[in-house]
Amino acid sequence: MSYSHLSIIERGQLETLRSLGWSVRAIARQLCRHPSTIARELNRGAQAKQAYEAASSQKAYEDRRRASRPHGKFTVQLAKELEARLDQTWSPEQIAEKRRVEGKTFVCFKTIYRWIYSGRLAAGKVQVLRHKGKRRGPVETRGRFLVGTPISQRPHEIRKRSTFGHWELDTVVSSRGKSKACVATFIERKTRLYLAVKMPDRTAYSMEVACGVVASQYPHSAFQSATVDRGKEFACYSSLEHYLQMKVYFADPYSSWQRGSNENGNGLLREFFPKGHDFATVTDQELAQAVRLINFRPRKSLGWKSAHEAFMDEMSHLA
Repeated sequence: MSYSHLSIIERGQLETLRSLGWSVRAIARQLCRHPSTIARELNRGAQAKQAYEAASSQKAYEDRRRASRPHGKFTVQLAKELEARLDQTWSPEQIAEKRRVEGKTFVCFKTIYRWIYSGRLAAGKVQVLRHKGKRRGPVETRGRFLVGTPISQRPHEIRKRSTFGHWELDTVVSSRGKSKACVATFIERKTRLYLAVKMPDRTAYSMEVACGVVASQYPHSAFQSATVDRGKEFACYSSLEHYLQMKVYFADPYSSWQRGSNENGNGLLREFFPKGHDFATVTDQELAQAVRLINFRPRKSLGWKSAHEAFMDEMSHLA
């Protein structure tokens, strides 16, 4: 059995159960965790003999994770050696392979390129490279992670919208430079029910919390799968699969048409909050009213039923 850290969802359950007076072993059985894991978490989370709090414990966990990152191979001495070779018109690959042949600490040539472009080597001056860095592709600023199951493996019945409980997820952001506030959006593929939850920022943690909020409002069987893009906010996909028991499929890069329902729903939301609108100024009531108006419109694709009516019909057939 592979090891995994406690998630914010588990910590929230732990806080609730502990406040109800549950024992460590009872909580461990409920969360399918070892009692020692629960005991350590409670000891770490209790400060000045106060009650355990999920939010502060999650923040402390994230701080510990950041502090535990390795420092890497970069040193001032190594940088001087590499820069000397670059001044001699050596390419990063020539430098890396020569060091390997000489039995020195191996540094991949891609790492040397990365150090140059980040400014750690040669003050970021790409002129030290023979091709002046012109062949370098655009930088991905949203962050990258190892995606899970590709959309090519998604069952045919999901694509055909013949079964209920399959969702598309995305985020709608504020204009650049205003704030980090955004909205997590959800749409059920068969009934087109559209949901939106405010988030303080576009992070995996915020998305995980938003998914937990939405999933808690409906029966477990209403969430069978989710189709998402490759934004960094969905780096939490493994937690969603584990705790919400729904399969997550990733669309291909630059293929928004593979999540057409969600893109269309986001366009409808933009009618209320146009591009450039700061979602930090939008109240929960205003967002809920916009979503209500969208869901109560009759839809041609649903035989002129509203998304709310179609969704309620499907819910009435759930076991």
